[in-house]
Amino acid sequence: MKSNLITRTGHDKLVAELQQLWHQERPEITQKVNWAASLGDRSENADYKYNKQILRKIDRRVRYLGKRLEELKIIDFSPEQTGKVYFGAWVEIENEQGELKTLRVVGVDEIYDHHPQHISIDSPMARALLGKQVNEEIEVVTPLGKKIWYINSIRYEMHENITP
Repeated sequence: MKSNLITRTGHDKLVAELQQLWHQERPEITQKVNWAASLGDRSENADYKYNKQILRKIDRRVRYLGKRLEELKIIDFSPEQTGKVYFGAWVEIENEQGELKTLRVVGVDEIYDHHPQHISIDSPMARALLGKQVNEEIEVVTPLGKKIWYINSIRYEMHENITP
């Protein structure tokens, strides 16, 4: 089951995508479909078929975003989170070989843009990190076996309307 948590940044991106699709891309493609349809025989009209396919794809995404945005719960930073890893945290970790990674614990809806530093709250790494503090060691089970990581730093994004 997918979690319904999202950061404010992630929520804002989904809202912006919905607005872009609904107010810019959809009207543009609808205009192209109408133009192509006015040319006559639609059965052999590549422009009509192609743009109609794009319109269906846009409509599917608009419907999905509309429903999903209603289900999501925005999680903002709370002062109680200071010093520990919780949802929305940026965490720098290091393994025994000295490999450094900076990751952010986010909702599954924020993974779609394939941001290399975002990890889902539902991932094994995020589950191992939750509630931990700087200098703690975590163990993560991976397909290649158990990995040990050390937490070097934890930080959170602050928003204008949130006071730390």
